[in-house]
Amino acid sequence: MKSYRKELWFEVPARRGFVNITTEVEACLRESSVVEGLVLVNAMHITASVFINDDERGLHHDYETWLEGPAPHEPVAQYRHNRTGEDNADAHLKRQIMGREVVVAVTKGKLDFGPWEQIFYGEFDGRRRKRALVKIIGE
Repeated sequence: MKSYRKELWFEVPARRGFVNITTEVEACLRESSVVEGLVLVNAMHITASVFINDDERGLHHDYETWLEGPAPHEPVAQYRHNRTGEDNADAHLKRQIMGREVVVAVTKGKLDFGPWEQIFYGEFDGRRRKRALVKIIGE
């Protein structure tokens, strides 16, 4: 069995944003030379997420709007976590909602996606360098 590991680094200039990382993950898969197996992609920061969905601008806007319902950024004083001098409690909650990682099957050397599926890095407390891990195992 082969094993491959790579870190992808991001610096989202805004507090929040979604980055399509499908192309980078596909490049990792080619580098790994795995033909049948699994790809794990996970955010390595507790205020970021990795998820799969459609790459459609309206949907990304809907995520932004919807996430403010259960985890609004303001008022920042509503969160105990922010009493430590932070202002990112909502980012921790948004990450919990959107998830930490995805696992994608690899079949015949390709990511085995359904229609329209893409992999995204979701940033909820940006403006600094962060990373996601790509781990690939298989034959």
